[in-house]
Amino acid sequence: MATTPALLGGFEIPAGPRLPRVGAVDAVALEERAATLAKRSIKRESKLQALDLAIRMMDLTTLEGQDTPGKVEALCSKALRPDPVDRSVPAVAAVCVYPSLVEVAKARLAGTGVKVASVATAFPSGQSPTELKVAEARAVVELGADEVDMVIDRGAFLAGRYAKVYDEIVAVKEVCGSAHLKVILETGELGTYDNVRRASLLAIAAGADFIKTSTGKVSPAATLPVTLCMMEVVRDVHAETGHVVGVKPAGGIRTSKQAVQYLVALYETLGSEWMTPDRFRFGASSLLNDVLMQIRKEKTGRYQSPDYFTVD
Repeated sequence: MATTPALLGGFEIPAGPRLPRVGAVDAVALEERAATLAKRSIKRESKLQALDLAIRMMDLTTLEGQDTPGKVEALCSKALRPDPVDRSVPAVAAVCVYPSLVEVAKARLAGTGVKVASVATAFPSGQSPTELKVAEARAVVELGADEVDMVIDRGAFLAGRYAKVYDEIVAVKEVCGSAHLKVILETGELGTYDNVRRASLLAIAAGADFIKTSTGKVSPAATLPVTLCMMEVVRDVHAETGHVVGVKPAGGIRTSKQAVQYLVALYETLGSEWMTPDRFRFGASSLLNDVLMQIRKEKTGRYQSPDYFTVD
């Protein structure tokens, strides 16, 4: 395939597989499509399959200052057996923790297939010198993280310093080795859908394996229109270059109804090939219990009390 530079608001990405131009996002059309997709209904059998898939796509997350080894070990146990009395409920995709707790999670999840993800690069602000960000990313990989969730420098991005953002992602990607890199855009701070599209393309061009909406520390976090905008970027890049990138909405997704809406949008935008944990994740801290309640209701016809499931 011919190669040509791609432009991001005046910043020219080094030559490589041709990426779509940034263009302008039609906000009205985007939001109308998101609203339409959110109204889609699915049959009971399909709903159970969707809920099962939603669990397999979850990154069960704890990112609090009060996190302890015991809390992380308990979270890992829940990740492996979300519903202890129903063995048909699958394990989640990953457990996401702070760097200091990677080794704890890694020891508990060894040999299970559940991945360990760690945030890095001065999470959640991204406001550290580049060399410190790279050193932290290298450290979490050395500690055993399978996946690295980095944050972009939104201040640099909003100031139009796209080359700095691009170079930092490239540098972090280089030290990740075989670990997958998820690039957090913090869309709640980007202001416009045009900026979300521009940041998504920038992250993909720099080597992101996944693009992720949010840290969960800023409001608004994930929304269906913003996630749809990012899905459309991934679709356009794949159509143009064949390159595959995953999408991860995180923050604010708390109910099984919301999760199903995102899965419908995913299927309609990117197709069945993206309906896998390798290409789509939910950043979840409170979503899992609601999904478990809905699964129990679909199977038994009765709602289970929220107190029945552990609180993360």
